[in-house]
Amino acid sequence: MSQLHGLTGAALALLLGAGGAAGLPSVEIREWPVPWEGTRPRDPSVAPDGRVWFAGQTGDYLAQLAPETGEFRRYELDPGTGPHNLIVDAQGIVWYAGNRAAHIGRLEPVSGAIAKIEMPDPAVRDPHTLVFDRKGDIWFTAQGANCVGRLTVATGEVRVVRVPTPEARPYGIDVDSRGRPWIVLFGTSKLATLDPATLALREIPLPRAAARPRRVAVTSDDRVWYVDYAGGRLGRYDPESGKVDEWPAPSGAGSLPYALAADHADRLWFVETGPQPNRLVGFDPKAGQVFSETPIPSGAHTVRHMVYHAPTRTLWFGTDANTIGRARVP
Repeated sequence: MSQLHGLTGAALALLLGAGGAAGLPSVEIREWPVPWEGTRPRDPSVAPDGRVWFAGQTGDYLAQLAPETGEFRRYELDPGTGPHNLIVDAQGIVWYAGNRAAHIGRLEPVSGAIAKIEMPDPAVRDPHTLVFDRKGDIWFTAQGANCVGRLTVATGEVRVVRVPTPEARPYGIDVDSRGRPWIVLFGTSKLATLDPATLALREIPLPRAAARPRRVAVTSDDRVWYVDYAGGRLGRYDPESGKVDEWPAPSGAGSLPYALAADHADRLWFVETGPQPNRLVGFDPKAGQVFSETPIPSGAHTVRHMVYHAPTRTLWFGTDANTIGRARVP
């Protein structure tokens, strides 16, 4: 663990210039220690007012951070909720995955009121990762239940689709410009997608049977990027041609790439969680190479999910070192 993690106060910061691994440029990373110890803060999302929301997975809470002041505010959930992920809509409403309580929740921040949308099938016990489509509806994965679902926000209707491959473990999810969700099946060497009109699900095998894709990001050209957690690679699937390309992560087979996001220039950013401290890696698809590497100041232990906020050109992530992090990208 980095010695910086032990510092107290509103923020923990490291401003890094050039000099990342192998002489590659690094980026500015700042971290805010979360005041509730050991609660696994994760999966932040930036609200329209600039506040950053995140889930306290093992603390059964949602919380917001005001980056300008370092102030935190906590919203309690029912014991045993196990919030795994959250997203914030254009009205500032917070939607969260009740991973241990078989529901998707809706938090109204001003009043603190929470509404729960229960799963239509009790077997769909573990909503995992949520993502909005362009209509404002929510697609989600349920890893243990082996399902992918859609919540129609206007009506509250939830429809779920089972993945044909047993124990496929649908995990990360993103949506392309045509409204198609793309899912990585972490228990297999496959991707999957659904037709948003019919909900027909199609599985796409990757070339290497040993691959275990964990997170996914779709770029503006609708190409589908994934990190292979088991093989230490970044991969790209082209839905038009069916072609798959892969590149090794800088730390090799033991890199355990996990969190993944695409930025305004369609560059990919991922976190190697094998090395300690974890390393934030920038990859340029046009050049086909890594262009940036930055150690995370707290060490992070593990960064599980990451989002890109285009208006401020920042990446946001939570760490198992109990911090919320921000990286400014060039």
